Amino acid sequence: MMTRISSQFEKTRKVSGPRALQPSQWGMLCPSDTPEGELCGLVKNLALMTHITTDDEAEPIEKALFMLGVEDISLLSGTEIYDKGSYVVMLNGALVGVTRAVGRLLREFRKLRRRGYISYFVSISLDEDKRVVNVAADNGRIVRPLLIVENGELRVKKEDIGLLVAGKLTFDDFLRQGKVEYLDVNEENDSNIVLETSEIGPTTTHVEIEPFTILGAVAGLIPFPHHNQSPRNTYQSAMGKQAIGAIAYNQFERIDTLLYLMVYPQQPMVKTRTIELIGYDRLPAGQNAIVAVMSYSGYDIEDALVINKSSIDRGFGRCQVMRKYAALIKKYPNGSYDRIVAAPVDEEGNTPFKYSVVEPDGIGAVGEPLQPGCIVINKQVPSEITAIDMPSQPPSQLQFKPMPTTYRSPELSYLDKVVLTNTESDQVLVKCLLRQTRRPELGDKFSSRHGQKGVCGLIVEQQDFPFNDWGICPDVIMNPHGFPSRMTIGKMLELLYGKAGVLDGKLQYGTAFRKNDFAYLSSVLLENGFSYTGKDYLTSGITGDPIQAYIFFGPIYYQKLKHMVMDKMHARARGPRTVLTRQPTGGRS
Repeated sequence: MMTRISSQFEKTRKVSGPRALQPSQWGMLCPSDTPEGELCGLVKNLALMTHITTDDEAEPIEKALFMLGVEDISLLSGTEIYDKGSYVVMLNGALVGVTRAVGRLLREFRKLRRRGYISYFVSISLDEDKRVVNVAADNGRIVRPLLIVENGELRVKKEDIGLLVAGKLTFDDFLRQGKVEYLDVNEENDSNIVLETSEIGPTTTHVEIEPFTILGAVAGLIPFPHHNQSPRNTYQSAMGKQAIGAIAYNQFERIDTLLYLMVYPQQPMVKTRTIELIGYDRLPAGQNAIVAVMSYSGYDIEDALVINKSSIDRGFGRCQVMRKYAALIKKYPNGSYDRIVAAPVDEEGNTPFKYSVVEPDGIGAVGEPLQPGCIVINKQVPSEITAIDMPSQPPSQLQFKPMPTTYRSPELSYLDKVVLTNTESDQVLVKCLLRQTRRPELGDKFSSRHGQKGVCGLIVEQQDFPFNDWGICPDVIMNPHGFPSRMTIGKMLELLYGKAGVLDGKLQYGTAFRKNDFAYLSSVLLENGFSYTGKDYLTSGITGDPIQAYIFFGPIYYQKLKHMVMDKMHARARGPRTVLTRQPTGGRS
């Protein structure tokens, strides 16, 4: 991902210093998005609104500094540097000159930057201890935008926000008008930044645009993250990257080595401002499942989920696996070449079964079902290849041996697309895209957006599922023991807000650090005949008797993860063994 920052520190050393999030990185790096294990803290991710600077030309900045009263170092004798009241001015770490009017220099330089005469990403900061003014215009600095406050008054007015919402102003206009500016960590050190406009005082210099922007793009997808135990947000940040969904608008035009696609992705009922900013609502990776939090059958222990078979029949959790099979048709220097030929036929004119989908051009027919062992591309190569990767005989006398591309997966697939293309060395490359549709099965991995992962433990007929007074059956039953030790209150709030949103016909927001409107939540649930606690009266589908407790019941956004049983199941009878122990070799391959 473009937001990842990797430290070159040795990962085997268990030292906390380089792994910690430093105070100066507040708002620059995401506090949640880091891997577990030995890379913890060494791989960090940028926060939502951060920007990495590129090199700016130093000469115009140097001229601006001289214009603002900096005395050129080449014109000084050297003693001026040590004079009382003089400050050294550095540009990208190089000594440029000396100034005595340091306050005026800082003030006027920032005015020039806010008016667009100097690049928005150039920073100026004062080190009072060393009596140095540092001007930085180099690349690789992390900067982030903040709202400017002048004389205790915010420069962005309500009218500006109205124009922004109406689409008449953009973020760049705010930069040009000097209402927003980018600061790096050195300049932040000189600033007095507050979180809310209500906290502005006489010494305030900047206001945060939004508190939720301290989180990154991945952690920002979590609704109510401030109600979850901290590690749960970290777990979700890792699992959110494994969720199957829509990847791009051109996803049906591309041929990737391996591509997982959700058949019917939905945008979440409870979304966040980050979701809108990064476009996750247009290319989502999950579905809204009706969840009942209750124990059912004993197949739901250890976070396993019980899933409604009718929901699966209607498309819940269904995904497609697109896999590329390719063959390179080489041309050799002596004029010989690989070739693709039609399927062979026996004396009676019948084609062997494994060649059943191969057309006269030697490539499988688009739309045909492929059984395990079927040949996709019937390629042949010259039978005698010398040590220098060249046939030993001239092209006219060549014998060919088969080297077909064979379909090996245990389940049926369909040939979706064939593309013939040329490589850079002008050799023909045949690409076949195979499509496999998969329903959720026992052992497939699912996760909510709160680090609550679990496998499918049981698939039950709908008539055996509990139902509420409206006849609604859940899609998923989740064991309540997943809540007490995990303390993911955000998941409970997501269910409540999702339920209110469904009844009110509006998408709800669970943006981080916002106040929750429980009065609205309660009123919507009560007006529609539901309890404001989110609990419903359920009837057992097996006995027909009322369940002896009220059940927490409502929609939660679930992600299907790429870890599926079909890709992992493995058994063997005979096969290779290790020489030393004579035991079977480890692993699936």
